Amino acid sequence: MRKVSLLLVMTLTSTAYAQQRPVKNDAYHYKIEKTITASRGAVVSAHPLASQAGLQMLQQGGNAVDAAIATQLALAVVYPAAGNLGGGGFMVAHLKDGKNITIDYREKAPGAASRDMYIDASGNANTSLSQDGHLAAGVPGTVAGLFASLPYAKLTIQQLIAPAILLAEKGFAITEREAISLNRTQDNFKQLNTQGNAFIKATPWKAGDTLLQKDLAATLKRIRDNGKAGFYEGETARLIVAEMQRGHGLITATDLKTYEAKERTAVTFAYKKYNIVTMPLPSSGGIALQQMMGMVEKYPLHDWGFHSVAAMHLMIEAERRAYADRAKFLGDPDFVKVPVKQLTDPAYLQTRMQDFDLKKASVSTAVAAGNIYESKETTHLSVMDNEGNAVAVTTTLNGGYGSKVVVGGAGFFLNNEMDDFSVKPGVPNMYGLIGAEANAVAPGKRMLSSMTPTIVLKQGKPYIVTGTPGGSTIITSVFQTLLNLLEFNLSAQQAVDAPKFHHQWLPDEVYVEPDFDQTPLNGLKQMGYKIVPGSPIGRVELIRINGKGQLEAVGDKRGDDSAAGY
Repeated sequence: MRKVSLLLVMTLTSTAYAQQRPVKNDAYHYKIEKTITASRGAVVSAHPLASQAGLQMLQQGGNAVDAAIATQLALAVVYPAAGNLGGGGFMVAHLKDGKNITIDYREKAPGAASRDMYIDASGNANTSLSQDGHLAAGVPGTVAGLFASLPYAKLTIQQLIAPAILLAEKGFAITEREAISLNRTQDNFKQLNTQGNAFIKATPWKAGDTLLQKDLAATLKRIRDNGKAGFYEGETARLIVAEMQRGHGLITATDLKTYEAKERTAVTFAYKKYNIVTMPLPSSGGIALQQMMGMVEKYPLHDWGFHSVAAMHLMIEAERRAYADRAKFLGDPDFVKVPVKQLTDPAYLQTRMQDFDLKKASVSTAVAAGNIYESKETTHLSVMDNEGNAVAVTTTLNGGYGSKVVVGGAGFFLNNEMDDFSVKPGVPNMYGLIGAEANAVAPGKRMLSSMTPTIVLKQGKPYIVTGTPGGSTIITSVFQTLLNLLEFNLSAQQAVDAPKFHHQWLPDEVYVEPDFDQTPLNGLKQMGYKIVPGSPIGRVELIRINGKGQLEAVGDKRGDDSAAGY
């Protein structure tokens, strides 16, 4: 077990929330646990305080769904760049009775949205409007998703939300990463907000500063006392609508009141001796993951070896083809007919690889979407309990701090998910993804997502729970993490921390993390690949059952991610 201590806030126990007080920057510390081994239950998320909130619910007799709900609520307080009440997400769960469930609480376009709302008089896409400010916000789904998850939990919403309320009301000390993030976004906060808020500060934020969020605490209390209506109706809804009116956004009281989360049928498929359970549309992740794993399954990846030129070449070409299909075919299934069965048919997947050349790179301009005939800010959490329940949840505001707009008087950021629509066919979004008519803006439509919360079953029982943030890199990061475990036999920590690579069809380049070994990259260059070094990719949260039947939980080294268990 590796422990990293930060001199920031108090050492946490399961009862620490009741004792927490606003602190100065040098008063207390807490521990970020990157890897833990547990026997009864484990939670891993983007922040140690959130993971501890989930663990607290397990220790109080809750199950994995309870822990997931409490962790999400705490993330809305301690991780404002991505944890949220004003965004949306997906939950994938395997329950102890063997049932797989998925809950879609992706944001929706407001009722007043229109197909060409981000296109100017000259016919050009104005992506600044879809990425920053009030017009970028879709109708939030997170709170509805939490209440749609609640029937599968054991505890009450009053118990599950209590840690989040205390963290918002009493404050917590921010980490160095959080201080840097808040400081570099100050200008956006000041330019795009109509009222002051907890995140705007006259002097620079520094590690150990206390973040107090009284308005957010009041919003959480309204949810505690009034349930889903405490967000989508009443005072909170009034504050959201007032914010929209001040900033010329589109979300109305009707949009809020009529929003519903939806249970959908999970994407399930076999990969060798394992069964994969992941998210269906409007997540593109589940379909793309099934496609990529289906394309590589017959090849001897294990023999080729981890990060060998041959293995990376194959995986990149599978990524290229899956993302080409994503761009053309995928969208909200409530609005467009998507040929899911054909896209995931094994015979179709083999035809997609017919032009795969073992010795050279393909060219994306020559790799179109397949022929089908038919009449960067997000956060992930993983939970397992000792009853046989496993939960993977990915939620998002889309970009860091979403639209950068805080709802005046309510204390939370609104998303900028409207940019995940294809604002104009062929125009890339903030992550460089190309879209087509299937993902065009329409009133009430859910925008396509890359979020890929995933569970792997072994002999019908939970074996791996994983997922990651990372925009367009989410799907490829989950793909590589699974192969790191299932093919290359890496340890759980190695599978999470290993350098990642990414190809998304267009642009035609392989994006790699800065610490990638140059030897395979040189081999790929000789095959014709354009290699583009970049910043870290994703923050994978993973739990795996080890050979002793214990829960191994790993928080990604790339952030303040932390595991908790008992």
